[in-house]
Amino acid sequence: MSLTIHPTQEANWWPLLQDQACGTQLIAGKTLLELQQQNADGISDAHQYDNAWITQADWEKLAAAAQPAVLKSAQGYTLAWTGDQNGEEITASEQSFLINYAWEFISLNEQIVSQLNANDFQGDVSPAAHIDGFVSVGKGSKILPGVVIEGNVVIGENCKIGPNCYLRGSTTIGNDCHIGQAVEIKNSIVGHGSSVGHLSYVGDSVIGNQVNFGAGTITSNLRHDGANHKSMIEGRLLDTGRRKFGAIIGDGTHTGILTAIYPGRKLGPNSSTRPNDTVERDLT
Repeated sequence: MSLTIHPTQEANWWPLLQDQACGTQLIAGKTLLELQQQNADGISDAHQYDNAWITQADWEKLAAAAQPAVLKSAQGYTLAWTGDQNGEEITASEQSFLINYAWEFISLNEQIVSQLNANDFQGDVSPAAHIDGFVSVGKGSKILPGVVIEGNVVIGENCKIGPNCYLRGSTTIGNDCHIGQAVEIKNSIVGHGSSVGHLSYVGDSVIGNQVNFGAGTITSNLRHDGANHKSMIEGRLLDTGRRKFGAIIGDGTHTGILTAIYPGRKLGPNSSTRPNDTVERDLT
């Protein structure tokens, strides 16, 4: 396998990935780069942008074409190529796309986690936990009594899950995390070393590393009018294309107890809120 990763040309993942490559982002228990290399395995003279997600089926489509060939997204953006970029143009499926904004990691994680088809229990799962779906549990992790898991979920190593929390698909939890009493997490990514200890809700969100949610922190994820959420990027209000969108939380952020976060908001790295705060606008 010969995969060359080329730097991103235009993307804004703030507040995630500060001073780090896109490939370090946690997706379905692995880094994005690991998943990219896995999908391109066996393709000779393969090139892709570091923020391109390409399914195995689309890599096979590209490999079957005479070199050189260029794989473009359904929206017309170049994702990958073999040889140089002057060959035959091939259109990828809707499942392959450029990741230009932080909320697009949610869609990618959902795509991959939803495809799990077997349990992988390397940690301890209490017989008093209820699991309805396929779950991966890393080494040293514990699923305590009263935990309900509905849908597919990936849990990293050395985590403490529960007691009495509710995890919904498609959710990824990193290594060394604590998800505790009366917490609900749905269709989200929780980074390494983060804690959502009690009485909180996280929905359709990406939480960075070493984040701590104070008790009762709630991410809202649905507008009253049901319209798509918009997000401010470099002074422009962009349509995210998501009807349900919670929050993007940068590394090292701490929230005070009973913090309420408006839908689609972003909290910068190492930011904080006070008890009973309401986050109406992005915190930088």
